[in-house]
Amino acid sequence: MSLDFFSDEYFMREALKEAKLALNKDEVPVGAVIVYNQQIIARGHNLTETLTDVTAHAEMQTFTSAANYIGGKYLKDCSLYVTLEPCIMCAGASYWTQISRLVFGAYDQKRGFSKLNVSILHPSTKIIGGVLEEDCALLIQNFFAKKRNTN
Repeated sequence: MSLDFFSDEYFMREALKEAKLALNKDEVPVGAVIVYNQQIIARGHNLTETLTDVTAHAEMQTFTSAANYIGGKYLKDCSLYVTLEPCIMCAGASYWTQISRLVFGAYDQKRGFSKLNVSILHPSTKIIGGVLEEDCALLIQNFFAKKRNTN
């Protein structure tokens, strides 16, 4: 299968690479990248177990890295690609970054921000869900199935 360079699918595949790094650390396999001018400027994956920090979600790691790269806290004209729909905490953080686009893979039926009846994202943020949804969902489902079978 050929992917168009600079497509949402291309960048989501890069986020999936990050999710696999998390998986290799026995972290919940969520990965993220931030893109500016068609270039990845930040990468991150879940590190909550590694850092013993409940806020060390992939998005939070990536926001910090991107802000350091840009030299400012606002991520206007940037796109966040994340393999799982952000939780309320990460969606709230994305509000403060003023990120232009949020592209996610799998929907999070239990903890995703879209379950709220209010908009938690910045009003100018464009949302695209379901990009490579099956690939993203399978990675998470397999992780938790394995966890259930080993306990």
